[in-house]
Amino acid sequence: MTFTEIFIIACGLSMDALAVSMACGVVNQKERHFNAFKFGASFGLSQMIMPVAGWAAGVRWQPYVAPVDHWLAFGLLSVIGGKMIYEAVKIEEWEARCPVISLKVLAGLSLVTSIDALVVGFSFAMLRVAVILPVIVIGCVTFVLSYGGFLLGHKIGRLFKNNLELLGGGALILMGLKILMEHLLAAS
Repeated sequence: MTFTEIFIIACGLSMDALAVSMACGVVNQKERHFNAFKFGASFGLSQMIMPVAGWAAGVRWQPYVAPVDHWLAFGLLSVIGGKMIYEAVKIEEWEARCPVISLKVLAGLSLVTSIDALVVGFSFAMLRVAVILPVIVIGCVTFVLSYGGFLLGHKIGRLFKNNLELLGGGALILMGLKILMEHLLAAS
């Protein structure tokens, strides 16, 4: 997997965290830099841990699903991408949940926004992708986008957050389609 492909996946995965950060930045105007750092660090760390957990599970199950791994990767990335596109329409629900940024709220948001990364980590194992570089890239991209998204939330959040979710979901679906096409064309 090339660095460009890893970066595209990282951007796609971080769109949930970016959208939530922007929404919370809209409603929380106090200690903006400190809260932006908390969001970036929490979302970035969560997005680093979950692919490792998914990858570890995938390594264990890889021998059993190797014959259909490209279909599995395509299906998982498509489902995640579709979920993100669907959620783009429902982003207002996040705004209602973000008025107070307690550690409990932040931990819950971090977990919810990183479930997709768990599944992507599983896909990495199916494709025999070394997980270290993707995990670092995913974590760093998520940190930067979440931090910046929180700070910019009050300015551009209401205008673009749904479009960012749509873009992220589309990117994941396209990556899944690319993986499927590569495997099908290589087999013929």
